[in-house]
Amino acid sequence: MPRARLLLVLAYAVALLLAPAARSASADMVVSQVYAGGGNSGASYTNDFVEIFNRGTTAIDLSTWSIQYASAAGTSWQATPLSGSVQPGRYYLVQLASAAAVGSALPTPDATGTTNLAQSGGKVAVVRSGTPLTCGAAAGSCATDASIADLVGYGSAADYEGSDAAGALSSTGAAVRAGAGCTDTDDNGADFSVETPAPRNAATAATSCAGGPPPPSSGASKDAAVDIDIEPVLSIALERPSVSFGTAMSGETPASVSERVTVSSNNAAGYALTVHRTAFTPADLPLGLSSTAPAGGQLGGSLAGGVMAPIPIPPAADLLIGSTTARSAQGGDAWGARVGFVSPLPVVAPGRYSATITFTVIGR
Repeated sequence: MPRARLLLVLAYAVALLLAPAARSASADMVVSQVYAGGGNSGASYTNDFVEIFNRGTTAIDLSTWSIQYASAAGTSWQATPLSGSVQPGRYYLVQLASAAAVGSALPTPDATGTTNLAQSGGKVAVVRSGTPLTCGAAAGSCATDASIADLVGYGSAADYEGSDAAGALSSTGAAVRAGAGCTDTDDNGADFSVETPAPRNAATAATSCAGGPPPPSSGASKDAAVDIDIEPVLSIALERPSVSFGTAMSGETPASVSERVTVSSNNAAGYALTVHRTAFTPADLPLGLSSTAPAGGQLGGSLAGGVMAPIPIPPAADLLIGSTTARSAQGGDAWGARVGFVSPLPVVAPGRYSATITFTVIGR
């Protein structure tokens, strides 16, 4: 073999060994937009964001997924957990950090995180788990990680898909995937261009990646309105909208006041009724509650025998008034509650003291 041809063949072989490992196009979730100028001087938007898109044909459950970011040359990834699901052709907006209150507010995000993206370069990945990645130090180093649904390197990123990274970002420039998110040739440099950011969320109209308009319909249709009024599964009514103990003196124990609670439930498994309160202002007082159960109801253990138990203040758990194991009676179940004080009023400054009690019914 002539020497010149041998050198050319060897150079080509080395180039193949150094090329990044190929990654097949994502069948579903891809990064469709990355913006890193949130809150910077002259920023279009107050927050950094990553927008992802379902270019597939089936809904994707994101309950175990995350968006992850690493610096241009870094291998330490910051993960933002995702939730919910994304239908085909729909977008999902992840709001991230803000440098300052500069720029417009994003549309309502579908997830939020605190990651601060760099404008000059970085890596963003859509990951099928919440476990932080460890790759990214060199081109193609993340290509074999099966948990990665899509990877975008931009600016000075050391790792990216294809032959080159997407362009560097700015306060008014985002990396935007072509085809409204549909295009995926596994080459970040070809698939993305730096454009004016235009974030889209789950409420944005769906985009079809099938290509071409749908065939014309040969039929006709007519709409008919259909409605039905559904009664609530659970409802609650109080005997009085406010409870007043009138005037009292420190050291006295005012008489309790009736506050009957009526619960209507068509839940066959029954329900539980609880109560909590806020602290009195300007100083707290020892407010309590006693109750009697309706037919078929069972009092909570703290209220057995007509005991007046203290009403807790969150984050303490609610006081269980009682529960049932069947639907309520016609017209509702009446729980004979009385609000009072579990001990004499303490010595406090004169004035008006107020608090709020909240009754909650929970279906089983």
